[in-house]
Amino acid sequence: MNQESASTGALAQGLVVDWGGVLTTNMHDSMQLWANNEQVDLDAFGRVMRQWLGPQGETEAAINPVHALERGEIEVPHFERHLADGLTEQMGREFEADGLLKRLFEGFSHAEDMNALVRRTKSAGFRTGMLSNSWGNTYPDHLFDGMFDVVVISGDVGMRKPEERIYSYTQGLMELEPQELVFVDDLMHNVEAARDFGMIGIHHVTYEQTASEIDILFGRELSS
Repeated sequence: MNQESASTGALAQGLVVDWGGVLTTNMHDSMQLWANNEQVDLDAFGRVMRQWLGPQGETEAAINPVHALERGEIEVPHFERHLADGLTEQMGREFEADGLLKRLFEGFSHAEDMNALVRRTKSAGFRTGMLSNSWGNTYPDHLFDGMFDVVVISGDVGMRKPEERIYSYTQGLMELEPQELVFVDDLMHNVEAARDFGMIGIHHVTYEQTASEIDILFGRELSS
């Protein structure tokens, strides 16, 4: 269990989780599947992303297509053109923009263990929520039926992680104090922002690690 979680003392009352990389297969494997299908060099993709997001994924540029897409400020076809142009420049061959994000998200599959853990947490009487930065993708709502009390999608609310205001907005909807909320994300800078806001942050790496921390924080054996 990490230092920040262990130092809180009080038991948690609510669980907020990310979607991609937490409720789905991990980002690396999912992206690798897409890269194989599209014959994309992931190093080249990383260079395109760093031009927009900065080396740590936190640098806010004056004009940032990724951030604008996550906030719902630009349309998916506009973003796909930006991404396709960037990949074309990096790899020296033409990339098809139409449907690029749809093809990318086809590499993500349902993480049964984490989804079941969230459902057990809700069934135990705790509040549950999902907080996700959207890349214009659709979510499998049929899989989430009855799973969450609160769903916050960045493109719907015009805010994105790691902005403090989206954590504050989510906390208000959860109707709990920040220190009563456990936030789970696979990106460390999003977890650190949640901790700065006052939530209990878990950096999701493996199901076993995350489930073990949740058991301790909620004072229940929710992992099985």
